[in-house]
Amino acid sequence: SGPWRVTPVPGPDDHLAGVRRALRLLDQGRLDKVVLARSLELSHPDPPDVTTMVARLAARDPDGHVFAVPLPGRRTLVGASPELLVSRTGPIVVAGPMAGSAARSADPVEDRRRAAALLCSAKDQREHALVTQAVADALAPFCRALSVPDEPSLSCTSTMWHLSSRITGRLADPDTTALALAVAMHPTPAVCGTPTADARAAIAEIEPFDRGFYTGMVGWCDASGDGEWAVTIRCAELSEDGIRLFAGGGIVPGSVPEDELAETTAKFRTLMHALGLDERAALAASTGE
Repeated sequence: SGPWRVTPVPGPDDHLAGVRRALRLLDQGRLDKVVLARSLELSHPDPPDVTTMVARLAARDPDGHVFAVPLPGRRTLVGASPELLVSRTGPIVVAGPMAGSAARSADPVEDRRRAAALLCSAKDQREHALVTQAVADALAPFCRALSVPDEPSLSCTSTMWHLSSRITGRLADPDTTALALAVAMHPTPAVCGTPTADARAAIAEIEPFDRGFYTGMVGWCDASGDGEWAVTIRCAELSEDGIRLFAGGGIVPGSVPEDELAETTAKFRTLMHALGLDERAALAASTGE
């Protein structure tokens, strides 16, 4: 088997420039938050095995929402999302919004330091509050009771620390399905920004690629209306032409472009590992070196 060929889209310098453009929009008061993503286009003489990828994702992040979904045109969407958009079990609704992230460290002391710093970060707390409020506002019309934590807690994957909140509610109308709830909530500020229309317009202007199914939602809903939907992040699109990986980060006032680039690089590691790339190869590939 030959080497992987990797093309970052946009390249690291262009992503930094895009983050700076987003920060200018924030400074002008046109946005409160915008999520900017980048992609990696990978090709290899031997196409990856989806079953192996799914097994690696499930083994590495057993609490993740692991998926492999066939797409039109002989493509497959594969991923392990850490973020529950919404679930419905009878009258009980649960949402798990995430916003605010930090890369994990292999050194346990440094790893704990990063987790503590994330929990104490005013910038990340503000970013998380925007998302939590939007999710609560979207669910409120459907629920006669809604419980929203005052502060986020830490959750982690094998590669990232996240600020997360567990929002629970009880449906007012038992006929409201999990899919109806998911459609009402999506896209949250965690994957788009806020205000939604302005953030979406900024993304279309700044990002030089089509997200496709990235930052969509994947899940199931049964005949009774129960179901579970996750946000399609930490994912890759596999086709006969190659593989596209995606990673993004929320830009808010106080965001540092270099930190945002590093965050997307860390998020790529989940799918890089699933493809069998080691850490050094993953880092070199995602930074274009």
